[in-house]
Amino acid sequence: MFFMFSGKAEEAMNFYTSLFDQSEITNVVHHEDGKVLHASFTLKGQPFMCIDNPTGVHHAFTPAMSLFVTCESAEEIDRLFEKLSQDGKVLMPLAPSPVSEKFGWVEDKFGVSWQLHLPKR
Repeated sequence: MFFMFSGKAEEAMNFYTSLFDQSEITNVVHHEDGKVLHASFTLKGQPFMCIDNPTGVHHAFTPAMSLFVTCESAEEIDRLFEKLSQDGKVLMPLAPSPVSEKFGWVEDKFGVSWQLHLPKR
């Protein structure tokens, strides 16, 4: 997965890696102006890459593509839902679904869409 942010790549990586276990920023290369030329990071062991758009043109993320996260506990899904929706928006509130003990869909403050799933046990 590759993200192109509009000047917020490093802030987004720091935010995401602070939320998920088994997460870290593995590499960051900056432009002379301090923006991210290329970076790699992991969330829950899954690799991602990102940049700051060098053209300055804003390309919005869309809920047509979202990250699907399987949570291990009710505490984890509640915490992630709260943190990811803060300064963003709730697309679907946390609730049971036919396949989930809890399911929620949020768009974070960077415009990235997340589906959070706690499987039925």
